[in-house]
Amino acid sequence: MLNRRTLIASALLAPLGSFATPALTAAANREVSRGVPVPIRLPRPTGAFPVGTTELHLVDRRRDDPFVPGRPRELMVSVWYPAARPAAPAPYLPPLTAQVFGEGAAIALQQPVGTIDWAGAKSHGGLLAPVLPGKRPVVLFSPGFGVPRGLASISVAELASRGYVVVTVDHTYEVAGVEFPGDRIEVQTLPPAPYALLARTARFDDLRFVLDALGRLARGENPDAEHRRLPAGLGAVLDLDRIGAYGHSAGGLSSIDLLVADPRILAAIDLDGELGYGYDDPADCPTVAQGTTRPFLLMGSGAIGPGPHDHRTDPSWGLFWDRSSGWKRDLNLPNGRHYSFVDYQALIPWFQRFFPVPPELIANTVGTADAGNVLRALRTYVPAFFDQHLRHRPHNWSRALPETKFIA
Repeated sequence: MLNRRTLIASALLAPLGSFATPALTAAANREVSRGVPVPIRLPRPTGAFPVGTTELHLVDRRRDDPFVPGRPRELMVSVWYPAARPAAPAPYLPPLTAQVFGEGAAIALQQPVGTIDWAGAKSHGGLLAPVLPGKRPVVLFSPGFGVPRGLASISVAELASRGYVVVTVDHTYEVAGVEFPGDRIEVQTLPPAPYALLARTARFDDLRFVLDALGRLARGENPDAEHRRLPAGLGAVLDLDRIGAYGHSAGGLSSIDLLVADPRILAAIDLDGELGYGYDDPADCPTVAQGTTRPFLLMGSGAIGPGPHDHRTDPSWGLFWDRSSGWKRDLNLPNGRHYSFVDYQALIPWFQRFFPVPPELIANTVGTADAGNVLRALRTYVPAFFDQHLRHRPHNWSRALPETKFIA
């Protein structure tokens, strides 16, 4: 089992990457040379709407926590939405989380603690910004195993800026640290291996519970455990007849699990997640065995397991592909790696402007892919998929962008 510090170091390198101007980089370098931490800049979303965000503390009192028996299951989620006007930006990471992840990042980057200004990082979501009225499609996001929900802030903010409500979920006790109200942080607590199926089942139940909580919110209730103030009209914009799901790694397979088993999910994207996770034979996985008639998109990296990750090389993807009869696409990032689909792809080049990033870390996270082209691809294909299947706005899937290969 991975220890806590190792997990943080390998799964946290949280997002900060922006494609900064030379002037900004030079100014920041001068600050770093005076002992000021490296600032964090995220690429701005490109959609038409300002973005707002808030968080919910959800408690499922009907479910015993699978990782810490005797306690009800608790989750922290963030809700990102189109805003009527900008507001002061929310922190990128909550303060205790920033501290924990800063320690892990220092290990992974081989830099002293405090080199990066994690605590001062801001997102592109305005905290409690006023909600822009109008019914909006809803998309759930589930992160990779052990990874915090904030690690996909670039793609999440992008979707919200294009008119979606995006709900991101931390899977408590699987993640290195989840911060709750009252300055409480719950750290990773895993049972002795194997725990893959336990985590997979917990994730599935987590996401269904979040869907239930969104139903309460849409009915005018406040599902937050402390009943903290929410932006006025937040529940009214949720169109729960148009829900999609996507996720990275374990979050990708969780999204496909949900697509197959929960009729509320109309379409889903799996970003580099092996669908056979937890099973010796992928054919024994119910999701793989059943397939689906609903739309899905697979996006794989250039190297996972035996080679490029697609439905021809991953038996679990191949079986699911063959047993599914609806709309489907398989795209690949040949030069990318497993973390090219989240904010690492922007983060790593940003850090390289200030200090040498260990070559093995680059090779294992983002590979040799051009960060700008990967960002363009993700900003194109993820919204295009949900536009097509939740908004009935067809996309031309015949032309691959740079850094992208169409498998089928």
